[in-house]
Amino acid sequence: MSELLLGIDVGTSACKAALVDSGGAERAHGQAPTPWRQTATGAEVDCEALFESAVAAARAALAGAPEGRVRSIGVTSMAEAGALLDAGGSPLAPAIAWHDARGADEARALADELGAEHFTESTGLPATPLCSLVKLRWLAEHRPATRSAARWLNVAEWVVRRLGGRDVAELSLASRTGLLDLSARAPFGDALTWAGLSDDLLPELVLAGTPAGTSQAPELPECRGAALTVAGHDHLVAGVGVGVVAPGDVLDSCGTAEALVRVVAPPLDGDQVVRSVAGGVTVGWHVAEGRQALLGSLWSGLALREVLAELGLGESDRARLSARALAAAPSATVPIELELHSLDRRTPRLPADLTPEAVWRGAIEAVGAEVDSLLAHIEAVAGPRRKVVVAGGWSRDEAVLAAKASLGVVEAPPVVEAGARGAALLGGVAAGIFENVDNLPPIPIPLAAGRS
Repeated sequence: MSELLLGIDVGTSACKAALVDSGGAERAHGQAPTPWRQTATGAEVDCEALFESAVAAARAALAGAPEGRVRSIGVTSMAEAGALLDAGGSPLAPAIAWHDARGADEARALADELGAEHFTESTGLPATPLCSLVKLRWLAEHRPATRSAARWLNVAEWVVRRLGGRDVAELSLASRTGLLDLSARAPFGDALTWAGLSDDLLPELVLAGTPAGTSQAPELPECRGAALTVAGHDHLVAGVGVGVVAPGDVLDSCGTAEALVRVVAPPLDGDQVVRSVAGGVTVGWHVAEGRQALLGSLWSGLALREVLAELGLGESDRARLSARALAAAPSATVPIELELHSLDRRTPRLPADLTPEAVWRGAIEAVGAEVDSLLAHIEAVAGPRRKVVVAGGWSRDEAVLAAKASLGVVEAPPVVEAGARGAALLGGVAAGIFENVDNLPPIPIPLAAGRS
């Protein structure tokens, strides 16, 4: 019987799960949609429904699993969204989507009343509606029942609690809330006071991979007794899944949103933090001990899908279009203007005198130029990069991957679900199978066709 590690990745589009063996190989996968409810400002989701979707993904993976014992469950998730609980542990409100636009007035008040630079230097974040702090202030002002809140749990922390684990605040997720003082690695008292929240709203702060109890959930009876851990922020955990953990490593995670994650050690000073955030790159704690992560993002996948739609094409046409784009002469393309930094979308204006493959190549090159710019800013703050590892759905597009060659040493490991694999491996750390994230099994190389 194999020792199996279950990783759950609660993402924006879907909840994904992977069963990984102790040698690091992905053995089974599952997926379920993230059950958002659309609102005028974006989206929200019932906390219990979110847990049920995570369980559905896990059950789908378990249905295809080899015979073996599930030793651990690691849970990673999107950041900023979470569960605000009463003293009895029940949610007081739905989880607001990280990309939801509500809270613009509260964000301006935060910058004015607490001081934008003080907030940024303390938290590594800009004063915008993105961070959890602003969402919590919005809830307090618009849903008075939430003022009695006793606990805040990020999504992965909530799922671990529902599986039977104890309440913890994992450092990389806490770094996205605006509730954490980075340098002190402690709750940011000024922010909690500003939002009218209790000093003990956050539970014990822990590193990803720290044991958080054992699974007792009746929804996953075959996992009973498995070690639980909050694996951390999904982008950073995807880095673990593809071997991006050493200082100087960069993960380029290409999904609907493209995330650039740079691992940094030792921690940045206050001036570096402010300079980084001023260029659109946030700073927070990494899932590896003693390291921080610089995170820049752009809406690459979303913008490229909009270009496809304007060309009258769909996903089934993309592989053929990318092949033709690669064969097109560079002189046949022009830069395409894309909205890469806002969810306030406008229809892309495409040149009418270019072939579809020239437009497509121009759009991919426009994304590449913006990625180059973000990486240059990161290097100006943190020094030269060591390597770039590309992962995510768009990394499987041959034209997109070819454009990454300009980034230098680029790797595209054969990993199916980077986030879920990383979460599973961090679960292995919690179970004592692996010592830490620097001592994980390598990514298995797939056997060539016909070999066994």
